[in-house]
Amino acid sequence: MTLPVLDLSIIVVYLLCMVAIGIYFSRKNNSSEQFTTASGQIPGWALGLSFYATFLSAITFLGDPGKSFGSNWNPFVFSLSIPFAAWVSTKYFVPFYRNSGEVSAYTHLEKRFGAWARTYAMVCFIMTQLARMGTIFYGIALTINALTGVDMRLIIIVSGLCIIFYTVLGGMEAVIWTEVIQAILKTMGALMIVGIIIHQTGFSKVIEVGIRDDKFSLGSFNPDFSTSSVWVVLMYGFFINLTNFGIDQNYIQRYHTAKDAKEAAKSIWLCVVYFVPVSCLFFFIGTALYTFYMENPALILELKQQVSAEKSIAIDALKPSDYGDRVLPFFMKTQIPKGLLGLLMAALLSAAMSTMSSGMNSSATVFLKDIYLRYVQKDLPAAKQLKVLHIATVIMGLLGITFGISMIGVKSLLDVWWKLSGIFAGGMLGIFLLGFLSKKVENLAAKIGAIAGVAIIAWISFKDSFPEAYQSPFDSKMTVVLGTISIVLIGRLVQKLISK
Repeated sequence: MTLPVLDLSIIVVYLLCMVAIGIYFSRKNNSSEQFTTASGQIPGWALGLSFYATFLSAITFLGDPGKSFGSNWNPFVFSLSIPFAAWVSTKYFVPFYRNSGEVSAYTHLEKRFGAWARTYAMVCFIMTQLARMGTIFYGIALTINALTGVDMRLIIIVSGLCIIFYTVLGGMEAVIWTEVIQAILKTMGALMIVGIIIHQTGFSKVIEVGIRDDKFSLGSFNPDFSTSSVWVVLMYGFFINLTNFGIDQNYIQRYHTAKDAKEAAKSIWLCVVYFVPVSCLFFFIGTALYTFYMENPALILELKQQVSAEKSIAIDALKPSDYGDRVLPFFMKTQIPKGLLGLLMAALLSAAMSTMSSGMNSSATVFLKDIYLRYVQKDLPAAKQLKVLHIATVIMGLLGITFGISMIGVKSLLDVWWKLSGIFAGGMLGIFLLGFLSKKVENLAAKIGAIAGVAIIAWISFKDSFPEAYQSPFDSKMTVVLGTISIVLIGRLVQKLISK
């Protein structure tokens, strides 16, 4: 399929606008402080939209409709957990980081437990960012490939280089203001898709089919931790979002871009107000697409034939979950009018670019503050610090591109991202909370707690590698929950035993 000139023009104009913003802010970007924190001059409303844009990534844009199309609304419970994490974060974490004055989220860990804690958390953060960028790169490539037939690797490389370019030029201020634009675009795109589907199916029909086929179910409310029950997803979401707001450099760094702590806290609540209903909208899109194709099965035959050939599964044996991530791109390709398709693709590109630009910037900041200034050269002049930030941004972008290419062919974007984030987040959050909540815990107890926690994380994450009798009975989403709790509890217990 070749995109019409109008649609291509819209996409090109969007990309040029993003690059232009980077060039505009490059005039002010003459110090490491400006590059990393925008000199603390971002208003709370803009920062809230920036957080919202980071949450509303291509994983949300494709993964959420894919999951509700293939199963039900169980993953939406993750979104329902965000207000609880936001309350904890605005009450405790924002004041803590604003008062500390440290741009790096991990300097505090070294002060509490030593260099090992800072290094471990920093490595987990960078791996999380690479996993996030790789997943998002693949998501955008999957969509554009479905619409145009352009090779996925080429899509990832070209889009990645554009993001690297404006992130290096404009720094954090460019990242935030492009995310404000992208937040608006993504929301408009979601509303546009819903409107088009509802126009063809009717709202009452979506509700009727959704109720009939149990598509609106949030999952089982039984206290079962071996499957993706409501309680498992709720706990997973709470702990992951505590990680986001409490120790993810992406967020901590942006707390310092606000004028004061009150504005930083306000931005978190604005993110919640924006994201939760829009997340609901994306799950509704999946249910509406399910209804549309149940009512018009011939219209999806082409996609099912393609997936059947790729996976060597008979068409009759295909389940909606086998092609859930591809349904929205396929609908866009076959049902969206000219002109509107270009706007939707710009919205989807914005969903990818917002998360990756902030990830590149924050990862570069971690490299400068936690690696270069800590281990290479403490008294690096300001001009050279900016140069290191630029080089680190480029390197992180190129690594993200590599991760994206390596993910081509995964079954579910959301499942892959949730598993990887759970592995890396558990250790980070556990060590941070151990130091934050338990002032008497010292280095040795923290080390033992961390080692035990990492062992539990490995046991749950890689349970298929263990003999059946020793496999974890827990759902993989419990990784971050049990990993975090075990580090805190074991660290405190060991300290009590040592102190006796």
